Amino acid sequence: MKKIILSITIICLFATLGFSQALKPVQIDSLVSISLPANFLKKDTLGQQIYSGNGAFGYMVVIKAPNPANTKPLDKERDLNQVLKNTVNDIQKQSRTGSVMNLRDTTVGSLKAKVFTLRVDNSNTTGESPQLRNFIIIYTREAAYTMEYLIPEQRQDLAKGELKAFSSSLKIAPELQRHDQYISDAKGISFGAKMAIYGGIPIILIIVMMVIRRNRRLALEEA
Repeated sequence: MKKIILSITIICLFATLGFSQALKPVQIDSLVSISLPANFLKKDTLGQQIYSGNGAFGYMVVIKAPNPANTKPLDKERDLNQVLKNTVNDIQKQSRTGSVMNLRDTTVGSLKAKVFTLRVDNSNTTGESPQLRNFIIIYTREAAYTMEYLIPEQRQDLAKGELKAFSSSLKIAPELQRHDQYISDAKGISFGAKMAIYGGIPIILIIVMMVIRRNRRLALEEA
């Protein structure tokens, strides 16, 4: 049994080395690059550039969707957060059986990005194995970028190395800065400040009422 496990481990190791060599950097545009299988395909559909290819364990897709020319820049970080949230929701809605897992924020270069996994389980209807769709989403004023790595759920352990190689190869040029996502760096009033302000108002009102009542009492006593 140990020999069999060792053999499987060696096979997986060579497979990992094989796909690492097969992936090659691809310029999505002058500002964004990522590594894809050497035999990737590129299509232009409805103005979108779509890159796709089969790795050793998973299927990789990169989509660049230019925003309309009249797109207004986002004002604040909360506006960017809303755009990213809407994008995640739209992706989830594409699959009736999809559930979002491991949703989190990350940074790629100077840009804020959203990372999550969409687990799609159609086993009750089609009998197929659940699928894991691993996403990285980046929004800029000029375009939105979607990176996806798709695998059957039972392959997730085997595919960890390939997924890491794919996602970590994503590079953003220094020219793309946070102001390409939203303009203002203002964070607004902090939670602590809001608590201090809103919590202090009732105290101030109580003090004012006490002073007024005291003055009235003094006025009555003098009368």
